[in-house]
Amino acid sequence: MGFFKEFKEFAVKGNVVDLAVGVVIGGAFGKIVTSLVEDIITPAILTPTLEKLNLKNLADLVIPGTAIKYGMFLSSAISFLVVALALFLMIKGINKLKKEAPAEAPAPAGPTEDQKLLMEIRDLLKAKNS
Repeated sequence: MGFFKEFKEFAVKGNVVDLAVGVVIGGAFGKIVTSLVEDIITPAILTPTLEKLNLKNLADLVIPGTAIKYGMFLSSAISFLVVALALFLMIKGINKLKKEAPAEAPAPAGPTEDQKLLMEIRDLLKAKNS
């Protein structure tokens, strides 16, 4: 029974649930970004190049005489840059939303040399008057 109890505690921990939610949202976000790049950005950037080369498809951008599809590489590179930029902006926004923890007040500094001397004089005067 101990194994199942341990597993249940592990599976419902906040970190595991947060990770699962992050993976699901990340997958959906990845599809949105992929569509943005493949359907909007890449065609907007590479369509003039394709038209000049009399090509219909991005996959047709190859180095002549080889199987190197640099058109697909360009699409992947643009996709990576868009994902990286989107994640950077998202994390930057989240960090702005987080409230900075108020800095703890520094511990009061000990008495200065002048203050120590004045305290000694005060104690001597008290002792003399008693």
